[in-house]
Amino acid sequence: MGIIIAILLFSFIVIFHEMGHFLIAKANGIEVEEFALGMGPLLFSKEYKGTRYCLRLLPIGGACMMGEDDEATGSEGNFHSKSVWARIAVIAGGPVFNFILAFILSVILIAMVGYDQPVAEQVENGYPAAEAGIQPGDRIVRIGNKKINIFREISTYNQFHQGETVDVTYEHDGEKHTVTLTPKYDEENQYYRLGISRGANEKAGFFKSLQYGMYEVKYWICTTVSSLKMLIMRKVGIDQMSGPVGIVGVVDETYQASSQYGVLTVIASMLNIAILLSANLGVMNLLPIPALDGGRLVFLFVEAIRRKKIPPEKEGYVHLIGFALLMALMVVVMFNDIRKLIM
Repeated sequence: MGIIIAILLFSFIVIFHEMGHFLIAKANGIEVEEFALGMGPLLFSKEYKGTRYCLRLLPIGGACMMGEDDEATGSEGNFHSKSVWARIAVIAGGPVFNFILAFILSVILIAMVGYDQPVAEQVENGYPAAEAGIQPGDRIVRIGNKKINIFREISTYNQFHQGETVDVTYEHDGEKHTVTLTPKYDEENQYYRLGISRGANEKAGFFKSLQYGMYEVKYWICTTVSSLKMLIMRKVGIDQMSGPVGIVGVVDETYQASSQYGVLTVIASMLNIAILLSANLGVMNLLPIPALDGGRLVFLFVEAIRRKKIPPEKEGYVHLIGFALLMALMVVVMFNDIRKLIM
């Protein structure tokens, strides 16, 4: 069951991404040749207002074909006949829709389970937080140069800066205090800790759900960016990355663990994974890598600055090379995922 849910989740997120391209293309009068649900052999198709809507065999994602890789023609609806800013809007539409989807799902999740306010429920003796005077009930407002809105931001910052001394600003009885903490190594868990832990989630009304929905999306975007920085700086290796196979494994494990607590727990757990995946896909697609939306945006912004189009054949070669490199990376990541499952 977990595998089926993983496929459906991933497909829905990819389709929503493609829907962003589709809707903005239509709004700008660009001809969309095909909008497909799924991949592989064709099961069903119907043409409507110049677009062929397809259902394909494999329920893994979808596609929006609008001629961005084709040569320019004299047609008014041709992708390349539109202004550079219209084309930028269309290409950026996919990642933007991923962030919109992540926000919608975040609001639903927070309305269901509440939000994790950055308040120290417990402060452990013998750890830096207690020694610096932080007490239960104190609110953490900043750690390092990062403003804190939810408790997980504290845990994630500590995870990405293991053992590093950091300035922590907290609020006690309405007054702000700043202390310098050096995480202490926990021998049992083999992890550097500040010694504070969170309590139960706070219930959220409509406006709080909207507010913390934004914080949730921001958290996952920042976490994805920080992970990429660690990868670039070689603090983590490619072997620690997960692809589709690894994601399926995580979804299946999460489903198995949450199913014993009831349907609502399963829904909340799947929503949390969907938010992560949607925000992650949005960020990854904005990377300035050829063949990705971000790579296409680089060429379009260069065109906007130069006020001159880059020859399509040259851009096509760059995207082809980028696509080949991405496929090679996917093979490596998939191999690592399969190896982890076997070992």
